[in-house]
Amino acid sequence: MTRLIAAAALLLALAACGGREPLQPAAGQQMPPAPAMAARAPTTDELLTPPPIARPERVDETLRRSEEREDDRFDLPPT
Repeated sequence: MTRLIAAAALLLALAACGGREPLQPAAGQQMPPAPAMAARAPTTDELLTPPPIARPERVDETLRRSEEREDDRFDLPPT
């Protein structure tokens, strides 16, 4: 029983240790320069947000009926 309480306390402590302050560069460092042709330098939130190409939409198109596969010219036997 004490192990369960200790584990719950540990999980609660780990859940509460997240930082709540905005990110800042380390001491002695500075933010990256603005990209070429950009009007301003991106903020930390913009730098941390992945571009759409990093997370493409998933296509879950299932086959509705059996279909013959087309010949694959790259499906060669091992040499």
